[in-house]
Amino acid sequence: MTVAAILKHKGHEVISVAPTATIAEVSHVLTDRRIGAVLVLDAEDQLLGIVSERDVVHSLAANGSRTLDMMTRVVRTVTPHTTVLEAMTTMTAGRIRHLPVVERGRLAGMISIGDVVKARIMQQDHEVDSLRAYVAGAA
Repeated sequence: MTVAAILKHKGHEVISVAPTATIAEVSHVLTDRRIGAVLVLDAEDQLLGIVSERDVVHSLAANGSRTLDMMTRVVRTVTPHTTVLEAMTTMTAGRIRHLPVVERGRLAGMISIGDVVKARIMQQDHEVDSLRAYVAGAA
């Protein structure tokens, strides 16, 4: 199973903010949309960075209310052809919960750790069902 399969089920909608967004604006977007991270895109929809709930908390602790230069600028991404296992490994190794999906330099969507875990469980359920059917047919 690949990231493309997750996006097919989940959709390609991406919530984003401009690089000029304030901490208050980012916080409102995260709260209103009930999401854990928002991408920062320029006027041409180029990925500049990502701001997560964790970034907000760390920046507030370090900088107080003068914060918003807090986005993660080196963003790990995946492609639609990345396998679910590869995405899970990237997320685990980097201790990250959101991955933008980029294809040919263009943003194609974003997946979360929840999306990846759900896809992995579905994949394992399918494998178990296939093995049961094989064993039942061999008996």
